[in-house]
Amino acid sequence: MALQLYLDLNSQPCRSVYIFAKKNNIAFEFKPVSLAEGQQYTEEFEKVNLLKRVPALKDGDFTMAESVAILKYLAGKYKTPDHWYPANLQQRARVDEYLAWQHTTIRFHGSRLYMFKGLLPLLSGEPIPTDKMDEAVSDLQTSIRLFEDKFLQDRPFIAGREVSLADLVAIVELMQPLGVGFDPFKDRPKLCSWRDRVEAALGKELLDEAHEKMMKRSGSLSNLDVNSPALQRFAIGLKKTYMSWRLSPSGCKSTC
Repeated sequence: MALQLYLDLNSQPCRSVYIFAKKNNIAFEFKPVSLAEGQQYTEEFEKVNLLKRVPALKDGDFTMAESVAILKYLAGKYKTPDHWYPANLQQRARVDEYLAWQHTTIRFHGSRLYMFKGLLPLLSGEPIPTDKMDEAVSDLQTSIRLFEDKFLQDRPFIAGREVSLADLVAIVELMQPLGVGFDPFKDRPKLCSWRDRVEAALGKELLDEAHEKMMKRSGSLSNLDVNSPALQRFAIGLKKTYMSWRLSPSGCKSTC
């Protein structure tokens, strides 16, 4: 049975898995899962991932979730070039360090801004309060400064001189706010130079292909049936994650 990847390319982690598999010529069957339509809650998908989240992988009888774990699994099984997940202990540690940090910082803050400027106002029928929007922008900017100062420094890429899983995960997260008109690269020459290097390493055509759906999403939001049970269930989860509490730029939870 062919490798199956369950993905929604509106999701950043799904895009990282998709790009990695495509870039490394890993044959797979694309199994689309629409989060907005609630397909992650179906009994069929639950058999693949009880967590009801994407991405998910099915390799014969073996199934697994979580994008970082999937990326490492694919790198190991298909023996992809060493630069993705280096054998060198310290270079691999740099990759792991970023992947451990990004969940509650770059990922959370970028996603929060995307939801504040995109789906949540549509689903709630009212704009996000100005102070919450300002807070979301400030938190993302602080995380980006930490990314530049701690993880990028003066290196071409996070782990050294070649692109790695860390750079791949970072670029898809940082591109997410572009889908709602916020440019995290603006007035950041170091970040822009890094983006150009990552784009060159991954291939602009592949990067654009993976992001096409997300970049067009804002224009199609008005077509969503916001009163559908599936979307309302999705909305409840989003509000709980992004409105009821927040993470500080360091990743510590605090009340909102």
